[in-house]
Amino acid sequence: MQTPIADSLLDTLTTPLLQLDAQGVVHYANAGIGRWLHTSCRRLLGLHAAALERDSDVLAAALVQQPTAPLRLRRVGLAAPGSEELRFADVWLTPIDSGLWLEAHPVDEFADGDPAGLLPAALAASLKGLAHELRNPLLGIQGAAQLLARRVEPEARELTGIIEDEVQRLATLVDHLLHPAPPRAFTPMNIHLVLERVLRLAENDAGWAVQLQRDYDPSLPDLTGDADRLTQAVWNLVRNAMEAGAGSIHLRTRAEHSVKIGEDWWPMALRLEVIDNGHGVPTELAEHLFLPLVSGRASGSGLGLALAQQIAREHRGALTWRSRPGHTVFTLLLPLGEHEEARDAHA
Repeated sequence: MQTPIADSLLDTLTTPLLQLDAQGVVHYANAGIGRWLHTSCRRLLGLHAAALERDSDVLAAALVQQPTAPLRLRRVGLAAPGSEELRFADVWLTPIDSGLWLEAHPVDEFADGDPAGLLPAALAASLKGLAHELRNPLLGIQGAAQLLARRVEPEARELTGIIEDEVQRLATLVDHLLHPAPPRAFTPMNIHLVLERVLRLAENDAGWAVQLQRDYDPSLPDLTGDADRLTQAVWNLVRNAMEAGAGSIHLRTRAEHSVKIGEDWWPMALRLEVIDNGHGVPTELAEHLFLPLVSGRASGSGLGLALAQQIAREHRGALTWRSRPGHTVFTLLLPLGEHEEARDAHA
């Protein structure tokens, strides 16, 4: 058993940890697993670890075997008691004198490989063909918006300006599909301007059907990134919430300190949350949510979340989620400044 000092040190780790006895019952849970599963550590004490497993019995079978050497279990679905918020992790079981250490290394935010790389060549060719077909209609819409702007009242020109801006953004995306090019250089930007642009799009799309709420941290420094790409990512998340039947969508920004994203530690990161009260993520899609062509709707393209995750990675960030019916949160973590090793090298 740990001493209070050892417990205190383990609670500083971000890696979710459980200490199990020889029968697989939880004797200790660090703060990391409480944060990850969104539950109190005390609720985990005395439970059999297999009670946390969902939709499989991989962990339960391993505990029955009582491994005598370190064992890795790939993509185990775990959830807190009574919770529908399914999380996935690679689980390491390490034998100790009094039982087992269970380490959970979350993988739901980093699916194996780049989702864009999973698109087959035939689909890529189809996208190019679609892009070619879209170019002329987009130019026609842009021209019509420019003519309309000359005839409408001044207060309506903001709307025609939005049409022109969005057509230009879509035209840039079409050009990128037809002629792939290196990404643009990142520049300093205010993330709240991006969110306001997305909210304006949502207001025009949903009207009064969806309540849009803001909860911004005004002290956040500028983010270095591509404003158009981030607009696309956040708009995909908001539109996804609207299509999931949300009546309320809440955009929240916060600063987080000493954050690990992938393999890098960052002194500060932006935490951007898109929170909605829609139907939630269907259980059958949970493990494959960020893969292209995966959609819970018959009319869905299945590309929105895959593209949002790709954009997060372009910015050295991560996109994660948790969901239950009536409460879904997509979290975009984006680094601010340099990561710890780079900062130390410059010191």
